[in-house]
Amino acid sequence: MDYQYPLDYTWSTDETVQVIQFFQAVEEAYEKGIGRDDFMAAYRKFKAIVPGKSEEKKLCGEFEELSGYSPYKAVVKAKELSEGGTLRIR
Repeated sequence: MDYQYPLDYTWSTDETVQVIQFFQAVEEAYEKGIGRDDFMAAYRKFKAIVPGKSEEKKLCGEFEELSGYSPYKAVVKAKELSEGGTLRIR
């Protein structure tokens, strides 16, 4: 990983950690797979911090540009999976 996560420096330390954990869950979905329920839990925490669609699109777009991993595709695929499944993006 040779990039920095897109962050908002007005967030608290806990909020920053939760946003980073969501981006790490996206990475995991692409690199080795992650439990769908764990991924969705990370996404719900992310949405509690970033509730607006425009801010979500901005941050996720920046992350995709830096990493090549699409949070949008990961969320869509996770929503299609049944509970208990494994999210793998290829």
